[in-house]
Amino acid sequence: MQDHKVLNYINEVLDNMPTDWLNLTTHRLDIYNESLAKTEFTEKFESLYDSKNVNQNALAELPTAYDYIRLGHPLSCILEWTIAKLNDLNSENVISFSSETIAVLAILRTNLLENKATRILYTKDLPKGFNAELLKSVYNYNFEIKQVESTSTVEAFEGSTILISNSQQIETSLQDKNVDFHVNIYQGLGSILSISKTNSNTIAAIQHVRRRETIAMTPANCIIALNALVSQSAFNYPDYHVESNKSQVLSTITNINNISSKPLVGSSGLSIQYAIMMGLIDDAIEKHPEKVITFIVPTNCYGGTNDQARRIAACIDNVDVLDLQVDGDNDMVSSLEVVLDKVAKEDAVPYIIAEIPTNPRVEVPNMEALKAVLTKSRETTTNTTAVAPVFILDQTFCPNLQFLSNDSLLSSVKTIAYVSGSKFPSGGKCTAGYCVANQSAESLIAKIETHLLICDNEATDLQYEILAKQMPSMLQRIADAYTNTRAFVSFIESTLPNAKINFVSEELAEQGFTPSVFSLDLPTKGNTAEEKEAYKRALNLKLINLMITEIPNESKYCVSYGQLKGCYWTIPATSTQGTTKEGDKDYIARVAVSPNLDLDKHKEVFKAFVECI
Repeated sequence: MQDHKVLNYINEVLDNMPTDWLNLTTHRLDIYNESLAKTEFTEKFESLYDSKNVNQNALAELPTAYDYIRLGHPLSCILEWTIAKLNDLNSENVISFSSETIAVLAILRTNLLENKATRILYTKDLPKGFNAELLKSVYNYNFEIKQVESTSTVEAFEGSTILISNSQQIETSLQDKNVDFHVNIYQGLGSILSISKTNSNTIAAIQHVRRRETIAMTPANCIIALNALVSQSAFNYPDYHVESNKSQVLSTITNINNISSKPLVGSSGLSIQYAIMMGLIDDAIEKHPEKVITFIVPTNCYGGTNDQARRIAACIDNVDVLDLQVDGDNDMVSSLEVVLDKVAKEDAVPYIIAEIPTNPRVEVPNMEALKAVLTKSRETTTNTTAVAPVFILDQTFCPNLQFLSNDSLLSSVKTIAYVSGSKFPSGGKCTAGYCVANQSAESLIAKIETHLLICDNEATDLQYEILAKQMPSMLQRIADAYTNTRAFVSFIESTLPNAKINFVSEELAEQGFTPSVFSLDLPTKGNTAEEKEAYKRALNLKLINLMITEIPNESKYCVSYGQLKGCYWTIPATSTQGTTKEGDKDYIARVAVSPNLDLDKHKEVFKAFVECI
């Protein structure tokens, strides 16, 4: 009776759900409480369930579940809540993944750090791409694998038992004795992990894997799963013409970047970054088996990048992370010189991650000097030639720039570039990201692809379809957005001349650096440094609140960039730099301008802001 009641309610929710649940990739930060991610949404949703309320307005007023759909979203929360409800579990104990593999990897990572044994049982097939040898030799995971005929005969085990099953229908009976983690694989959709009540202490660590190394099951696939669940039928999976879409996307990427190597497309920017890092580690283990592997990471770069690098280092003994100071009072080239000299003396393998332009200060290093420092031959303390660095370039701010062509300044440097696809490539319509390599680094692509597939983090069929539609207009959208951004920056400079604006110069723009994001360091006042900082932070929020209140259809308090329309405001220190060390955070306003917005209205509201401070 309870099952019938739950499924009937979900069926009505699907009929009345807000369209944003299916289409948005980012949500407003001013209606999102990160410390209550998912729980606040599901608690309010359960209240609607208890009162049998399926009114669309009531559903639309539910709090934001997560700030990015790659972390989770209303539909993933509802899918997880429903499966949990049918199994007498808390909703936190059910976690959906777009990947068929990462649920298992998340448990293996958690148990590695807890020094806990893991047994993997499977009834039909292991997850797509599962490679036991590389998971042990590269990821450093420890486990044993066994195929079983029946789940009823599972014996007790001193450690964690993972049971993997495959089905074309959502399974709702997940209480097998002696099983700690159920991983149900649904081909084409991803997987759903159910955690037993006695293992609830692992939830936070497993959720963080979904946050950093992969994505949640996508909204479109959650809809398919929920519809199959309420109808108790097989999945109705659309034909997305994935081969033709994929061919078009890869061709577009190679043309934009003027390269010949094969692009790789992942389910998100962090998914592709994870494949890059694990692929490079694999390559270093093979070519330099006795050497330490060092990732050189900007201290104030995107928090996901910083966090992911340190999470990998925590699992693998011979992987280290070194800080790199890149902007503000520091110069990327000078900092690299110091750090690369240090790594050379230690005879380590250097992998550099950097954003150009930097985020959030939008600075571009001297590219000639950058080439010189990256190509400089260095020696170890024993007078042998040090390993040359690989440059991993996040070019999300300028995906139009041909950093990797054969006539570029970086052509002689092993360089891999990647782009977050939720920005300009898709215009904010999906999270997929991609990476490309120049000719010098082309041999590394095969390793990166291996790990993209091990993690089953390739872009979904729908993501390929969205990119195929959106990417052909990307270069024009970048040009139009830059034009709007330059006009807005010029207006702010004349209206509030004592503000510090971080944006590219006209000279850099002529070289092709045409981002559509800038950061704004507002003027402040006070008798002490603490008073001045507090005043500036309050002023930042005052400006943002005014913008999103006066222009609610266009201005959003959101971390997005490269969207099709509107203007997006955020404070990096409290959003994208979430896991960055406090002293390296940027408490400034970051503004992202689109190719389509009411620029005159934004100027008008900004002028009103200036008049009231």
